[in-house]
Order: sequence, then structure tokens, then C-alpha cells
Amino acid sequence: MKALALAAGIVMAAGSAMADGLVSYTTDEAFDDVVFGLESAILDQGLVIDGTSHVGDMLERTRADVGSDITVFIKADIYSFCSANLSRKVMEADPMNIRFCPYDIFVAQMPDNPDQTIIGYREFPEGPMQEVQALLDSIARTAIGME
Repeated sequence: MKALALAAGIVMAAGSAMADGLVSYTTDEAFDDVVFGLESAILDQGLVIDGTSHVGDMLERTRADVGSDITVFIKADIYSFCSANLSRKVMEADPMNIRFCPYDIFVAQMPDNPDQTIIGYREFPEGPMQEVQALLDSIARTAIGME
């Protein structure tokens, strides 16, 4: 019962947004918990994480070097992965869909809202790539307990 109440709270706390080619969900879950959920959701799909870009660390590390005093993220990582089956399907439909591979989902925590974590991905064009978008949406929503 306690787990059910927690899950309900997470779902209620999560919000979604679609704008400027971006799909994102905001949650009150801690950054590390969202990252753990994302890694698990990717692996549960039978996929392999090809790489993790620590964008937040890089921007903070180079902030002074580029003459900035702005902290863009408290934490921000991008997880890259691919699906051989799905990639083959969308590239057989249009070989130029190669430009979308690998698939990325980001997790970020912003300085102006440190108690919330954002998870999201870029939108894909209509047609075969919508199947990839559905996969990314399912993974992102699963990561924060919305599925």
C-alpha cells in the first residue's frame, strides 16, 4: 500500500511538456533516482547504453575557461543507445534516418529549480520515426514511474 501511494505521488508530481521539438517530463524525484530509472528502463527493453555524456559536468568544468559565470545545470547527463531491430526498420524505410541514430534521452537538474528533475528527448518527424519516438517516450515515462 505504501508503494502504491508513493507511485501515485510520483505520477502526480510528474509533468510533461512538448515544445520546440522537445518532449520532456518534470518530476520531484532526485536526479540519481531518475538516472537509475532511466538506465533500468533502457536495459529492460533489451537495449545497451552506448554512452553517457556528462554535459553538466563539462559545462561547469569549462565555465571559467570560456568567460562565463553562469551555472547552466546542477547535473545533466545524456544517455545514448540504439535498437538494432528498430533502427533497421526505420533505415530500410529511409536510409537518411541514420541521422537520428543513436537515440538520446537526457536527465537534467536546473539551478533555478533544484528540487525537480527533467527527463526528455527530441521529437522525431512524422512517419517511421514515430515508432522510435514512442520507444523513447515509453522509456522516459517508465524511468519516472509514469508507466
